[in-house]
Amino acid sequence: MTSTISLDGFAVVLGGRDGWPADQDARGTPVAPLPPAQPDHWLVHGDGRRDLLPVRRWHGPPEPAIESVAARCDGPTIDLGCGPGRLTVALAKRGLVALGVDISAEAVRLTQGRGVVALRRDVFEPLPGEGRWAHALLIDGNIGIGGDPVRLLRRCGALIAADGTLLVEVEPPGAGLWQGQAYVLSGSSGAGERQGPAFRWARVGAEAVTATATAAGLRVATTLRFGPRWFAELVRS
Repeated sequence: MTSTISLDGFAVVLGGRDGWPADQDARGTPVAPLPPAQPDHWLVHGDGRRDLLPVRRWHGPPEPAIESVAARCDGPTIDLGCGPGRLTVALAKRGLVALGVDISAEAVRLTQGRGVVALRRDVFEPLPGEGRWAHALLIDGNIGIGGDPVRLLRRCGALIAADGTLLVEVEPPGAGLWQGQAYVLSGSSGAGERQGPAFRWARVGAEAVTATATAAGLRVATTLRFGPRWFAELVRS
């Protein structure tokens, strides 16, 4: 399989984390911080930005923002870059046909372990149901996959039906558009750090998503905000 993006750096945050405790309960109420049982993981961007990866959140139950995204789906939905599968689970619990897709074998294993369907595949490779999905999702920064948001959104537009929607998570206003190299940096305080391989990545701010979508043959139907997180719902032009 030829990958569009190397996810070797993300494997360390996906694998072997079944015991990660959530940093909030199922209702989104913060829980008391626990002693760090696992090292921190950072996504380091080529422009110097460094984001702490919310690994506990990914491995925990669907949080309110994820439930709100799932609530906008009313038909077959494909969750692209599904990670450990909490959004795929939220969709399935609503009685929807849901498919998680991830290039990481460990992500697929974890998603399937939650009792939902997942497929190991690159998003740019052939996928089941192309052109017939009611909804496609790019959540948790997955609009950055491959480092070319226009190409990625154009590909996602080909996955959904003519009246389908694409839900993407974007950066808060002010982030603009950035494309370049990134890598995952892992390590605990006092225990040294380990740098993963570089891969192409991108960031799209809420103010930049309209132009990005237009270039991909899509348009922004609505912009959504759940707490500090921002999302856009795209449809075909």
